[in-house]
Amino acid sequence: MAVSYNGLWKMLIDKKMFKKDLAEELNISSATMAKMGKGEKVSLEVLQKICVYMNCDIGDIISFEKSIESPSKDNFDER
Repeated sequence: MAVSYNGLWKMLIDKKMFKKDLAEELNISSATMAKMGKGEKVSLEVLQKICVYMNCDIGDIISFEKSIESPSKDNFDER
């Protein structure tokens, strides 16, 4: 599954903030911000910091999008 941070980017726009502002305020590395910009996974600790700062739930800032390569639940053996 692909990770989408579109909810976070929209929140930043609404609050007239830049990604750089968020990174500086929460001491998030540029490498982590770059991962988020590319839709890659980051630690729950980072997501928690953002949620506390933005006063939101994790589902407000991140979503998962099914990718073509993702196996469906039908492909798993039931044991």
